[in-house]
Amino acid sequence: MMPTRDDTAQQTASYVYGIVPADVETDPEVRGVGDPPSPITAVRHGEVAALVSEIVADRPLGRPEELTAHAQILDATAGEAPVLPLRFGAVLADENAVTDELLAAHHDEFLAALRELEGHAQYIVKGRYDEKAVLREILSESEEAARLRDEIAELPEDASRNARIALGELVNNAIAAKREADTRRTVRALDSLGFATSVRQPTHEEDAVHVACLAETAKQDQLEDSVGELAREWEGRVHLRLLGQQQE
Repeated sequence: MMPTRDDTAQQTASYVYGIVPADVETDPEVRGVGDPPSPITAVRHGEVAALVSEIVADRPLGRPEELTAHAQILDATAGEAPVLPLRFGAVLADENAVTDELLAAHHDEFLAALRELEGHAQYIVKGRYDEKAVLREILSESEEAARLRDEIAELPEDASRNARIALGELVNNAIAAKREADTRRTVRALDSLGFATSVRQPTHEEDAVHVACLAETAKQDQLEDSVGELAREWEGRVHLRLLGQQQE
């Protein structure tokens, strides 16, 4: 028996990224999470809207590229308009459910929260270690790393395989520890100015800092000064950037 159209059709669901004002326009070229990724659209109700995309309902989410896509969509939106982000993995049955269960049920709360964000913008403080500089740091701080480096230099490639694996693990662990410490340093600097911060997952193995910051646009100069101070402190060690409104 031949399968019917209903048998072969994949059931879909609506993945929700965040809540925005109803007048926000979406870019038809931007794709969301899922495999294959679908365009981002806005489901509107009253004065608010939800940014959504269609996903295959029974296909699990959680690949690194999907986590990155979720964060990038919210970051790009926050640079243009107020946005209330939802956690990764927020899925409703369809767009009717988005309207009825999410937007209609919480319309006034969402609208009040969005109005509180007026005059604010999200900025991203992102830094990446200089590969040679961070390796020098690790070798100077770890006798074991220095020993493995010397062992690898003295042995043929085949014979040094275990040492290379051990050194790679040691370096990765050391970078993770440095990332944690440098992220704490960044968050303290931003918290001291009264800015709300959110630590993001690294998108590269040599990422040093990835912190989202919600700040009053009138205080952008203070934010730039604080990040500039960190950049000078870490000169030659971390390439630090401030991304935000009108910046790429």
